Parts: sequence; C-alpha cells; structure tokens
Amino acid sequence: MPDARQKEKTWVALAGCKDGHALPGAFYGDPDIHQVDLEAVFLSEWLFAAPECELPEPGDYVTLQVGPAPVIILRDEAGTLRAFHNSCRHRGSRLCSAERGQASRLVCPYHQWTYDLKGALLSTRFMGEDFDPATFPLKPLHVTSIEGLIYICLAETPPDIETFRRTITPYIAPHDPRRTKIAFTSTIVEEANWKLVIENNRECYHCAGSHPELLVSLVEMALPNDERFADEFRVMERKARDWDALGLPHAPVDGGLEFRGIRLPFREGVQSMTLDGKLACKKLLADLTDPDLGSVRAFRVPNNWHHFLSEMSIHFRVLPLGPERTEVRTVWLVHEDAIEGWDYDPQRLSEVWVATNAQDRTLAEENQRGVHSPAYEPGPYSEISEFMAINFIAWYRGQLAQFLSGDETSIIRAAE
Repeated sequence: MPDARQKEKTWVALAGCKDGHALPGAFYGDPDIHQVDLEAVFLSEWLFAAPECELPEPGDYVTLQVGPAPVIILRDEAGTLRAFHNSCRHRGSRLCSAERGQASRLVCPYHQWTYDLKGALLSTRFMGEDFDPATFPLKPLHVTSIEGLIYICLAETPPDIETFRRTITPYIAPHDPRRTKIAFTSTIVEEANWKLVIENNRECYHCAGSHPELLVSLVEMALPNDERFADEFRVMERKARDWDALGLPHAPVDGGLEFRGIRLPFREGVQSMTLDGKLACKKLLADLTDPDLGSVRAFRVPNNWHHFLSEMSIHFRVLPLGPERTEVRTVWLVHEDAIEGWDYDPQRLSEVWVATNAQDRTLAEENQRGVHSPAYEPGPYSEISEFMAINFIAWYRGQLAQFLSGDETSIIRAAE
C-alpha cells in the first residue's frame, strides 16, 4: 500500500496534467508514483491473464506476476477455473515457479504443505495436535472467463465487468476462443513504463513510419466513418453489408473510457495479418465459412488488446515489472483441430506481430529515454489519430483520482 508521501506526490503530479496532452515525465518513471499505479490500477482492476485454452484439463495451471503479487490460475477436478495467490500459507513461499504446468496437488517446495485444487490445505508435517488445517486455505482471487478469455481481479471487491462481457461477447463469440489451441507464444520485456506501452498501442499515428509488415493488412483508420482513407472507406461500406448478412456485429461499441470493440476490414484483397495477406491457417475458427472477415479489435483497460480474425486470434497482455520495465506477452491461437505443418506454420503465422512487437519495443524504449530529458514538456495528442490514447490517459487520471479519494477538479483546485 502506498504511503502518505507517495500519495501526496501523485496528487501533486496529477494537478500538473493537462487534458488532451501526454503525462508529465514523473508518471513514466517515478518509483513512488509507480507504487500508486500498482495499487490504484493493477491491484484494483480486472486484468486479462490468459486464454482459457491454456488450461484444457483438470490440474493445468498458469502463473503470472502482478506487481508484488504472484498468482496461480488453474482448473480444478470439476473443470472449474480458480485463481489463488501463489503463496504458501506457512511462510509465504511460491508454490509454483513454472510459467505453466500440470498438478493433481499443489505442494509447497519449501516445507511440503499440500493443497488440493480448490485451495484447501490437505496435509502438513510436524504442526502439532492443535493445528487446524481448515483455517489455512490458499487465498482466492476473483476469476472469470469471457468467451474463453480469463480475467482476474486482486481487489477485495472487484469493479463491474459485466458491461464489458455483455457488450463484447457478440463480437468475439463467433470466433469461439474456447475451441482453440496455442500455436505460438512470445514474451518480451520492454525497458519502458507500462503506460508508454499502452499509449503506443492505442494509436496508429506512428504506423506509417514504423510498421511496414503490419500495414500489409492493417488500415490506419480506427473508425468505420473515417473518410480520410477513401479506398479503404469504400471497402468498409461493402464489408459492413457482408457482415450484416452474416449476422456479425461490426459497429463501434459504446465502451466509454473502459473498453473498445469494433470489426474493421483489412486492405483490399487481404484476408489475414501475414506478410502476403493470405490466410495463416487453412482451418477457420469455430464454424466460420468466410475467410475475409477483417478483424475484431478489442481493448480493455488497463492491460490487454486482442485481434480476432477468421483463422486465428492474437492476444496481448501487458504487466509492469517496475517503473521503467514492462512485460508484453503475445499468444496466437488457431482452431483446436488445426494441424501444425499442414494447416499452419507457427513462424509464418506469427512473423508480422513478432516484427511489430519488436518495433514497438524500440519506440517505447526511445520514448522512455526522451521523457527523462530536462527539456521534455508534455505535448498535445492528435485528436484525429490519437483519440484512443487520449481516452486511455483520461481513464488513467480518473483511476488515480478516485484512488486518492478526490476528483480531478478538486485535485487541481487544491494545488492552486
């Protein structure tokens, strides 16, 4: 929990923010503000953790680190998803250190305290007759699956996620993420603050100068009525009619500052996010029959974005490792019955976003170096090309203001 000094420093920094502008430099590296970030954002919000297909069988588990909290997510004997603090109730050792695995019991490697897959303490050694194992279960976390995407929340009382579930489900359900399997996984570390990583993702203002591989398929427009892109705009109009006929929703959802969902077409003649624009997998997802579906693009604060294509889906998870260090994990999924080497080649399937992620890492790291300059002064975002970054920063400032028990108006007034 941040102390009073750290909260006060963040309060003052918030007062220096300007609407429609990038954040002051302290927000991108100050260790005290980072502690507030962890509590106000990552230990309070719903976080995307993993695709459910990573846990196909009882006993399968995955682990992740959320700020100071090691977490384990597993499927119990009945097939129910559960999440726990990955910390033994004896002296706190991590129970599982592997990124993923399979276990019928969770056994602490330190003193062999043993838990079942529902978190109950089953056995200990040499704890005496008065010891009651029923009082030492693993501490649970909130966990839910939204159409095969696992979200967790470390807060005692989680915020609403049902609006997101209800709104986004019609967009991603036709791609049926539960009937998929992992084709490729990439985890990289960017030497940059997590907000710079998210901001970079929230705009394509930089795409023309940085992402030649991605722009084989992706159109820079982020809205279906963006007439700056005349040819692509006409493609959008035509594809909208096709998707209406297929019963596939495509219009932008009303997610406020919290989330975004939309289906947009690729460039003319392109069916997938590959270097040649052709399908990366012969077998389409779910029961889809049309290979030319563009992609559903979904984003939810604070740590994830997704692309759902006709033949694969791509999922991105962002977790802070420190004030200036961020982990970005990307997972590519294909139909559960697709055969590697016949239906798809993992290298071809992943190469566009492997290249794009590497380019984005360079951009974020150079941005990180630049915001430390004594000459750095937050500049204005482009309302045309960076409106999603504007929304993200507005959400972030509001999240901190709420955590610090005030609104932005009172913060600014208090600083005057």
